[in-house]
Amino acid sequence: MIVVTAAGGQTGAAVVRALWSRGHRVRAVVTGSRDRPELTALAADVVAADLRDPVSVEVALAGAEALYLIWPNFDPDEAAGVTALLAAARQAGIGRFVYHSVLRPQARSMPHHAAKDRVEEALDASGLAWRVLQPCAYADNLDGQLADVASGGLFRSPWGLTAAQSLVDLRDVADAAVVLLTEDGLDGGTFEAVGPERLTAPRIAELLAGRLGRAVTAVDAEPGGPVPPASDYPAHCRRVMFDHYRAHGFTGSPRVLEALLGRPTRTFAEHLASVPVPDAEEGT
Repeated sequence: MIVVTAAGGQTGAAVVRALWSRGHRVRAVVTGSRDRPELTALAADVVAADLRDPVSVEVALAGAEALYLIWPNFDPDEAAGVTALLAAARQAGIGRFVYHSVLRPQARSMPHHAAKDRVEEALDASGLAWRVLQPCAYADNLDGQLADVASGGLFRSPWGLTAAQSLVDLRDVADAAVVLLTEDGLDGGTFEAVGPERLTAPRIAELLAGRLGRAVTAVDAEPGGPVPPASDYPAHCRRVMFDHYRAHGFTGSPRVLEALLGRPTRTFAEHLASVPVPDAEEGT
């Protein structure tokens, strides 16, 4: 049995699908008690649990051989929460612990990166057989703009027009997660999951134009106003993240991911080819 946390989110659901497609038994950990037909359709054992509650965690991990740990996004308690969960995983006898981190967690100007860096540091003292996956930003994160782009012909970039992103397809991230959860010889390894291109907003606009069959212009969606205070942690993290991207970009090498997968990673054009083209009227 392989446990995947945050299975109600896009990353967790993608990892559950990738495991299911390869015939693995999966326990999908979610928050709340509502039905999750998208997960039960994959023959997943769906369990509601609070990752901060030791009793919930004990139930979620019972009988598991491996754990893919995704902590909720922009949670100020991530470092402390995961560190506590490491002890629970050791107590449960988890034989393979895979942590979903982020590309360049050492970029501590971004607090949510710094939290993951502290978790990675704690793994060394955990007594677990661990592996870490460090994805960059997902190509899938732009899919929500497609209807508006189809309608108005504008791609709005919150990281400006000159810095680049190495966007990775979430399916490649999920496939890499499966490798880390199921294959031997990878303990103690930290693996970057990076797309194959350095994409500026104007280049993304060109690729969107090719997919949508209409002219698309990249525009700078620079956020206005001061940085939200640290007390508003999610808003603060999002703002300083895009400020960092604007100043430095967020790129890396696809070589590690390609080695894990044994194949090339998907380009942004290949990602777009898998996304239905919206009717231009949908964005009006």
